[in-house]
This record gives sequence, structure tokens and C-alpha cells, in this order.
Amino acid sequence: MAGPGYVLGVDIGTTSVKVCVFNPENNEIVAQIGKETQSNVPSDQGIDGNKQDVPKIISALNTCVAKLQKNLLQQITKIGICGQMHGVMFWNQDKSWERVEKDNNLVRFDVVQDQVSALYTWQDSRCDPSFLSSLPVPQSHLKVYTGFGNATIFWMAKNKPEKLKRYNRCGTIQDFAVAMLCNLSRPIMSDQNAASWGYFDCVHHRWNEEILKQAGFPISLLPEIKTSGEIAGYLADNWHSIPKGTPIGIALADLQCSVLSTIETNKDAVLNISTSAQIAFVAEDYKPSTGPPSVSTVEYVPYFKNKYLAVAASLNGGNSLATFVKMVQQWTMTLGFSVPQSKVWEKVISLGLEENSVSDLKISPTCLGERHAPNVTASVTNINIGNLELGKVFRALCNGLLVNLHSMMPRDILQNAKITRIVGNGSGLSRNKVLQNEVLNLYKLPLVFTTGGDAAKGAAMAMNLDTVNFK
Repeated sequence: MAGPGYVLGVDIGTTSVKVCVFNPENNEIVAQIGKETQSNVPSDQGIDGNKQDVPKIISALNTCVAKLQKNLLQQITKIGICGQMHGVMFWNQDKSWERVEKDNNLVRFDVVQDQVSALYTWQDSRCDPSFLSSLPVPQSHLKVYTGFGNATIFWMAKNKPEKLKRYNRCGTIQDFAVAMLCNLSRPIMSDQNAASWGYFDCVHHRWNEEILKQAGFPISLLPEIKTSGEIAGYLADNWHSIPKGTPIGIALADLQCSVLSTIETNKDAVLNISTSAQIAFVAEDYKPSTGPPSVSTVEYVPYFKNKYLAVAASLNGGNSLATFVKMVQQWTMTLGFSVPQSKVWEKVISLGLEENSVSDLKISPTCLGERHAPNVTASVTNINIGNLELGKVFRALCNGLLVNLHSMMPRDILQNAKITRIVGNGSGLSRNKVLQNEVLNLYKLPLVFTTGGDAAKGAAMAMNLDTVNFK
């Protein structure tokens, strides 16, 4: 094949799909494109859930790939796919997707609407503390929380068994995409995504099948497990202009892929603020146990090459800031003015950077609670007549977001791991100078932005792990 041989990287995120064409010879992105999925759907009546429309997500994926130049797609020799962790969807094998021919024998893969469930995302909160306490203790060093795939399946088995009986396969949204593109008879899941579901023994690399079976869990649904970085299968047909037979990697987790594309040395910590917020670093020489798990704000999740990431993952990140901006916009509309959210963002960031925006107002923006503290709610304290200006409120909000994350992974932990700098990632951080200043104030480490930081790029890089520096 002419050309250097490119890798297609795909990230199926919480709000958007991003794809890139990656050149492994110089570690650079040749082309990239993204599209918001606008896939959120109303949850079941009376259930505090968070669901997304799978056909809309796959449609966004098709649209992104179709917009890339044909000559680049023809030079794709591998495909790497990652996506949002923890979530689960269900489907029926051999019925859930179809190939649709277009001009010049180009093919797109479409979802058959009534053969797939919604995607129950990581933000799903139907598994309350009472329900979680009724579940068996995992044989794993990792706890199970609401929004985790296997917790959601437990809930469905106990509360909506008739819905589960309609399907015979399940996986993350990225597992479904790989199964569809490869026409797999049974989904294959990476250890990264399996660990994000719960009830996965990282030591022995297997599901807690006996524990699950005894608790009445439908274990026949569970995907096969393989190691991150392996090949899942081969493209079942020409996809847009990508040749049939192109190898596709097992779907990976977006956090790990984002770190892979961002980190430059083992002295880097990666801070990602997009929908949620995470700070992570590669934990040298960490070895997991078989459990039982303990409650901790820092967890260790599978990375690549038998290494683990130390991660503090907050449910509250850009979503909390976006909630505030939306509130301000709605207030202005109630008062008879129409201000687009982009203008609100621009103004609050500008005001938050002014010197007089510093105040003693305290905001804890934990609107979604936290996995280790699900009942915690957001709060505003120390209010007085002098600290209610918009810039002061926004700056206090940004400070509170970082204070919350810092409480989960304090500076001391980074110091003990000999971390020398923080590498920033995610649109919620890169576009918000107020947040960046709060990072510097709290962690007192240099904050840099590299040319990496893209989960789609990380998914592409993972298809050539032997060329990645894991020192």
C-alpha cells in the first residue's frame, strides 16, 4: 500500500465523538474531526438515570469518518477505538447492525433501532447506596459504584428483568462499535473497560463469575476479556474508504488513552477536566490485590503493559461549571433577555480573571455527589453582601471544583510519587484560565499543555504499543 500507513483513532465520549488520522512514524495527527452526539434521552419515569441514544452516537461516528479525506482513509492500516468508561448497553447478536451501501461501493454500518437498548452511562444514579449495599462484595481491589456496568445490570435483573430478556449481548458503547465493525459473534472487552464495570479480578484477569452467579446475575451476557492493546478482529467490509480486513484493536477506556497521548515522562501527572474531572499518574510497581476493596478517593486502574494508573476521578468537572452557566443564561431569559451560552462563558471567565474577583465566598460544586460520598450535595457558604458579584461567584466556583479534586488527591500524594509537573488536558481546563490559575494555586506545580491530550490519538497510539516509551 502506498503511503506511510496511518492509524484511525476514535474516541466515543460522553458528549461527542472524535476521530483522527494518526501517523505513527512521527507521532503526529494528520487530520481530525469531532461531532457532538446530542444523544441524551429522558430516563425511565421515577428513575434517576442517565441514558443516551445509541443510533445517534453511531451516526455521529459515521459522519466523522465520512468527512475525512478519502485518500487518507484508503491509507488506514489499523483502527484504535476508545470511549466513555463504566457505561453499559445491550443488543442482539446478528440483528443489531446492518451494512448500508453508498456510492462507489462505500459502506456505512447502521444500528437497527429496536435491537439495541439505550446506553446507560457512567452518570446513571439508579443504584442508590441501599441497593449497592445489597450486592455481593467483589473479589477485586476496586469497588462497585452506581453507573458501573455490572451494578446497572444487577439493577436491571432485579427491577426490569423483562427488558434484559430482550437481549443476548452487552458491553460499553465502544465495545459495541468494535463488535459492529468486526461483525463479532461475541463482544470482546479490554481489562481497562472490565475494571471500570466492577466485579473484575485484575490479578487473575477474569470476571467474578461464581460470586455473580450465586447472586442471580445473568453472566451469559458478559463479554470475553482480553488484554488492552490486542486485536479484536478485522473490518468486516469497506467502511467509507477504509479497506475491508483492516485490523481493529479491542476497545479501550478514554481516560487511559488520554493519559497515553499526554504523558511524556513518569514524572508527569495528567489533569483532565472535561465533562467530569480526573487527575492521574502512572503508579510505578503497583500490584493489585484480589480484595476485598476499600473505600478510597484514589483508585488504581489497569493501564498498558501491566502498569496501573493512580486516579482520583471526580464526577464533578465541566458539568458543574456548565450547570452554572446554563443557570445564568436561564435567569437572563427569565428577565427578558437572550444571551447565548458562549457569551456567558466568555464573560464569566473574563470577570473571574480580574484581581478583584478574589473573595472569601466558598462553593462546593458537588452537584452529582462523588462515588466515595454519594450523598454529598453542593453548597455555598460564607455569603455576604460583598462577594456576590458574578466574577467572584465564578472564581469561587472554579476554586471549589479544584479544592474538591485536591481533597481526593492532595499535593502530598504527587510529591511522594516524585511528580514534577501537571499536564493539562480536556476542553474544560484548556479553555478556562480561571481554572488553570486555581490548579497552580493548589498544587504548586508547573501546569503545561502538550500537543497530546487527545483520547482519539491515544487509541491510535495504543495500536503501536511497542513504539511507546513506558519508562
